[in-house]
Amino acid sequence: MVTMRICRNARWAAIALVWTTAALAAMAQAPQSAPPTTTRPQTPGAPTSSTPAQQDAVPLEQRPPDDSQATETLQLFSREVDLFFTVTDKKGNFVTGLQQQNFGLLDNGRPPERVIRFVQQTNLPLRVGIMIDTSSSIRQRFPFEQQSAIDFLLQVMHPTDRAFVEGFDVQTDIEQDFTNRIDLLDTGISKLRPGGGTALFDSLYKTCRDQMLTLRQTADVRKALVLVSDGDDDYSRATESDAIKMCQRAQTIVYTISTNTGPSKDRGDDVLVRISAATGGQAFFPTRIQEVAQGFLNIEAELRSQYSLVYVPSDFKQDGSFRTIYLQSLDPRYAVRAEKGYFAPKAPE
Repeated sequence: MVTMRICRNARWAAIALVWTTAALAAMAQAPQSAPPTTTRPQTPGAPTSSTPAQQDAVPLEQRPPDDSQATETLQLFSREVDLFFTVTDKKGNFVTGLQQQNFGLLDNGRPPERVIRFVQQTNLPLRVGIMIDTSSSIRQRFPFEQQSAIDFLLQVMHPTDRAFVEGFDVQTDIEQDFTNRIDLLDTGISKLRPGGGTALFDSLYKTCRDQMLTLRQTADVRKALVLVSDGDDDYSRATESDAIKMCQRAQTIVYTISTNTGPSKDRGDDVLVRISAATGGQAFFPTRIQEVAQGFLNIEAELRSQYSLVYVPSDFKQDGSFRTIYLQSLDPRYAVRAEKGYFAPKAPE
């Protein structure tokens, strides 16, 4: 399973007819659904992600029926793409209650061959990693990071969830591996101590490779990292691109919380934006270090307000290549945030 995530007026005019036709067809076949609802707003000023389309997305319910279901069954596991995504309105509120026909999707520039499942996954078990920058550059802000992380875990953890705690400077230090025991996670966070340089890209690469890529689950889960850092890196051998690609291979959403409280964004903040955007997460920029806790709360709300779309892509090849994803709401009032793509599995040798 691979976990995942137009535009100008002229394109919207072209899509509007298709969307209206799709909606009418759905209404004729099924009872009308409840209108979409919104949940708690995000921090004012928090960015939302919306990438212009290179091609017009095709409404999901306009897919041709699958005529080769019997032969496709043997390939279903290797070809399924499981995409998690978030929908917000123009004020940043989470939008729930939307249906399959409200979205358009392109996988590697083509509509999917078949949509298997579309649901709102508010209760899917979480596998969450808390990555806290313990380099010397954040020493004065460190107590706020620790307390905010503890409060976040108290809010987000359900009995079926698991989390781990990690500090990083020039190396990674996992103080507590995956567990659902809040007391152990609390102790792990409290043990972290600041000091040293910053190897952000090395740490992110290694964490996704060793903690997330190796996870073996018998049921569907959502994998996410919460990265608390100023985004600076002065030590890594891995590049930013290397780290992002490993997150995508590990099917892990990365949320970033900046500890830079200066009057303007710096280069480190731009790094945090790129990492979160590429993986389907979001970057948060508290204006005061005491507001770091609000970033954690926004992440908790988002993880419980996501949709899940499972589909079979067209023209799929098991060649290990990167395949782009473009998912868009057909209602211009809403923005969709999802991963920008995934790596296809390689065929067994």
